[in-house]
Amino acid sequence: MFGCKCFRWSKISDLSSREPDTFLLPEPIPQWPQGCSGTGFASGTIKLGELEVHKISKFDFVWGCNLSQDRKQGVSFYKPRGVPDGFFSLGHYCQSNKKPLRGFVLVAREVAKPEAEDHCSGNPCLPALQNPLDYTLVWSSNDGTEENFDGSGYFWLPQPPEGYKALGFIVTTNPVKPELGEVKCVRGDLTDECETYRLILKTSSVLSEVLAIWSIRPRHRGMHGKGISVGTFFCSSYWSTGQELNIACLKNFDTSLQAMPNLDQIHAIIRHYGPTLFFHPSETYLPSSVQWFLDNGAMLYTRGDSVAKPIEPEGSNLPGGGTNDGQCWIDLPSDVRRDIVIFGNLESAKLYVHVKPALGGTFTDLAMWIFCPFNGPATLKVGVVNVPLSKVGQHVGDWEHFTLRVSNCTGELWSIYFSQHSGGEWVDAYDLEFIAGNKAIVYSSKGGHASFPHPGTYIQGSSKLGIGIRNDVARSNLYVDSSTQYEIIAAQYLGHEAVSEPCWLQYMREWGPTIIYDSRKELEKIVNRLPIMVRNSVQSIFDKLPMELFKEEGPTGPKEKNNWFGDERW
Repeated sequence: MFGCKCFRWSKISDLSSREPDTFLLPEPIPQWPQGCSGTGFASGTIKLGELEVHKISKFDFVWGCNLSQDRKQGVSFYKPRGVPDGFFSLGHYCQSNKKPLRGFVLVAREVAKPEAEDHCSGNPCLPALQNPLDYTLVWSSNDGTEENFDGSGYFWLPQPPEGYKALGFIVTTNPVKPELGEVKCVRGDLTDECETYRLILKTSSVLSEVLAIWSIRPRHRGMHGKGISVGTFFCSSYWSTGQELNIACLKNFDTSLQAMPNLDQIHAIIRHYGPTLFFHPSETYLPSSVQWFLDNGAMLYTRGDSVAKPIEPEGSNLPGGGTNDGQCWIDLPSDVRRDIVIFGNLESAKLYVHVKPALGGTFTDLAMWIFCPFNGPATLKVGVVNVPLSKVGQHVGDWEHFTLRVSNCTGELWSIYFSQHSGGEWVDAYDLEFIAGNKAIVYSSKGGHASFPHPGTYIQGSSKLGIGIRNDVARSNLYVDSSTQYEIIAAQYLGHEAVSEPCWLQYMREWGPTIIYDSRKELEKIVNRLPIMVRNSVQSIFDKLPMELFKEEGPTGPKEKNNWFGDERW
């Protein structure tokens, strides 16, 4: 049926070559529909107000720190290569050797200040970019005699002039301070706060101080967040997760968000990157379109009203706005159609797409929502034993999603967020499976419809002990191709006239009834039948599972979720 490419890359085998493998998407990025001349989506540069930034993804190796003989457990540090004339570096880049070279740093240049904006408090207005006054040595590998260092490494923090901020560190292989023009500092009012994200490296050595390296991200994220990731890293000579950062990220003052895609470009992005969503071959509770669900007898219940009402086409009689006050809920048909609707209608199913700015408008997030009329009960795994649970996890109505993140500089698919019950994970493009061109695969778990990047069994609990709720995913003939079966339901940044939001999207209450039952008793019966040596482990895992597993409660719709305006949980 499909020709699947499980895309992988060759591991870095010899850092002495200074040319690690670089990830490329399976196919070239297409020519997108025309936007604004010379600017806009995938034009290579993005205007932020007084600054313009360009994305650099080609690097020159500077220094490496290796924690294993094959160098795969180490990290490498790079400086941007091919900085365009007039642009300036803001810092160096770092990444793990376990993955292909795939990252970016932004370089910046000053442009004419927009007349309508005034970020400067002084007179005359200070320039947007300035050389640092000096550098502070944050960490060094001393004489480089240890085997896990590629010679000597020195980490420098730019010391900005008063009123300016440093945005990254510089790495050198000698103790001589870098030239002052090696990087630029940015005027403070053009920056935003950043925070540590993922720990990249932590060394512990008797011959040198601790070196701790984190990736960083803007503190203010989400649809309205203006913080922009520069792609640099944070370095410290001591270990602390709560320390205050002495570097910043950029901030977007261009309210027009000129780098975001227009409507024609959005359709082209979806057609080019839209993943195929595979359901398990034994899946019972398949998706449907919202329209099919409403047309086939879905009912609206109102607290205090003993008579339910049929929902009108497009959901025009659903109460809109407000918040989930518990006064209304949707349920399956009350007649013979109930036993049909509960199993969905794959032919009508589609992905509902919400398009929004990410990381200050330097990326576009396309959140793709899928609706299932029913969520099935869970299966408990205890070692090699699988225990079907009769009620735990089931409920009427199920909204799940995955999110594509696309670079507005280049139009490149950067990563996909896989939503998994009360959490989820971002997966970089190099670790995705591609099924056709640059279209990835998303796997939906049996019964619960959580999304995963690869087939297999995922345990919600303790995978180490093999105890928890099963999430089984596999390819089958049951699938929805989001590149063709989709509907754009919201893109607020384009204005109210560009995308007409459906009536049902304004319904902020539950898409299923709430039924409270004592599922703890069901679980206790299971625990009591287990061998004594594993009872405590199973009980402790049950105590950590989300409460949503222990009652039947219909979910709220996409617009009521935290990630509608906010960032994904990552």
